[in-house]
Amino acid sequence: MNIKLHTPKSLKAGSGMSSLKQFLLSLFATTVSIALTFGTAAIIDNNKKQREKREIVMMVMYDMYNSLALVEKADSQICRLIDRQEQIAADTTKYTFDKKLQMYVLLPQLEYTETTERIFSSNIETINTVGNVLFTENVAKFYQTRHIFKTQVCDSLSNEARNQKVFNSAKAALDFSLFEYAVISRGFLYDMQHLFAQCKQMMDVTAEELQAYRKERNKWEQDFADRDSVQKTYTNKLIEQVQRTQELLK
Repeated sequence: MNIKLHTPKSLKAGSGMSSLKQFLLSLFATTVSIALTFGTAAIIDNNKKQREKREIVMMVMYDMYNSLALVEKADSQICRLIDRQEQIAADTTKYTFDKKLQMYVLLPQLEYTETTERIFSSNIETINTVGNVLFTENVAKFYQTRHIFKTQVCDSLSNEARNQKVFNSAKAALDFSLFEYAVISRGFLYDMQHLFAQCKQMMDVTAEELQAYRKERNKWEQDFADRDSVQKTYTNKLIEQVQRTQELLK
């Protein structure tokens, strides 16, 4: 912004106090104009940064919430497997083919996308926008724990059960110890719950705010899924039309 101060001609000519007063008023008006211009720009820029910061925080909290729900489900499946072992122990003659399948179905799984994690952890500008070192560290620990939970609990337990066919007979199912997996799973779950709660508190994210964000995200994802479905339907119809045309031309 180029703002030039022009000395009144009357002041140049030495016209006295009246000209000096006009010059000072002009100087004051120019100073106020500059202050308002740059001050307004600073406010707008700050508001933009605050909105960006909040959007990043909510995006990460949403991803953490969904991940935690998946971990809780996997942990509960291990508990249900232990309950089934107790049922088998009560009467091994009832361990039928259907019961065996039920055991395999209960094997814990943890499937998630790393999109949000990559956006948050690989972009220094994103981290700088959030501006909270402890929050950044907690999020990193959360994602690290999520990965360890998947490999050391879900994948390890499922691979062992399938490779060693531990549920193929009542004896094998009873000999398979789930206690260690249950203890490790619950420990990881508590750690992730604690990190999630800390992040909510330090960034002042309420349960109501997170719920509203989840509903909005779900709507976006559903709208996208609907558009994708329409596009696929249109493409399939177009392919069918081309195929019919080709048949007629033969």
